Amino acid sequence: METNDTYQDELTAAEVSALWTSYQNDTMMICGLRHFLTHVTDGQIRSILEQFLAISEEHQTKITDIFNAENYPIPQGFTEQDVNLEAPRLFSDRIYLDLMLNVANFSMAIYGLASSQVERDDIIQFYLEAVDETQRMYKITKDTVKAKGLYIRYPQIPKPKHIDFVTDDSFLTGFFGEKRPLLGVEITALVLNTRRNALGQALVAGFAQVAQSKEVRKYFEKGRDIATKHLEIFSSILNKEFINDGSRILTSEVTNSTNAPFSDKLMMFLVTTLIASGMGQYGSSMSISPRHDLGVQYARLMAEIGKYANQGANILINNAWMEQPPIAADRKNLAK
Repeated sequence: METNDTYQDELTAAEVSALWTSYQNDTMMICGLRHFLTHVTDGQIRSILEQFLAISEEHQTKITDIFNAENYPIPQGFTEQDVNLEAPRLFSDRIYLDLMLNVANFSMAIYGLASSQVERDDIIQFYLEAVDETQRMYKITKDTVKAKGLYIRYPQIPKPKHIDFVTDDSFLTGFFGEKRPLLGVEITALVLNTRRNALGQALVAGFAQVAQSKEVRKYFEKGRDIATKHLEIFSSILNKEFINDGSRILTSEVTNSTNAPFSDKLMMFLVTTLIASGMGQYGSSMSISPRHDLGVQYARLMAEIGKYANQGANILINNAWMEQPPIAADRKNLAK
């Protein structure tokens, strides 16, 4: 019996969803990076942006080839209609660098998860290579941040003189009585969340200046205020224990431009993506923070940004900006 060595299994739900999402993110990155590259002045940062652009373009090509081979519709994603290369600079080189560091951090997690869920050899290989590329870019970007004196190290904690064990439930308390000092993992999570909110605050502040729709502009203004509030909450928890939060207000790195470099659709998509990432980070932070008051704080803040995310989804849907992700067959309607 003859066999077809080139036969590939049909794409699974996990595989097509991962590829579809990657296509959306990569085409968004391509639009953003092309605009950044028209204004960046620092040679090292330019090189980083160019490398990220080359990776995103290669991913778009590979995913397109896979979908074409499967006779699967190519997503719309984001195109030249979503970027205005003639628009003035909105963010400084510093924001470009911080954003790329966060993108690499986020992408490592996403690609790592995808590589563990896909099954077909060619898709596994695609995501393993994506993990390697992103790890390399994360290292290059972080080294550049350090070399420019922009990196703030996480706080240090004293070395213990001996090992110890938890002996009572005061380890978990946080509402009444004396709170125990923060654990190292709790400090790490709090510092990370202050830094992410500082970057988010700057991004949505810039987007609020250039959004063309009044509804979208108000949405970004609300997001700016939420990021400011969350940044203050996390900083306050750390400062009460005399721990430097390691954050820097980045809104001064936003220019005074009011000309939109990106479509409202693209900016909304980026913000909702950042919200989803933030909710995941808050959930992870809550899971590693045994102190009860921290857990309640994270749960409360997650509920707030969850509500904000839902408002953003409604704006995307009402403006026909939300592309339909891969979805199961509607068996009930088919039966009719």
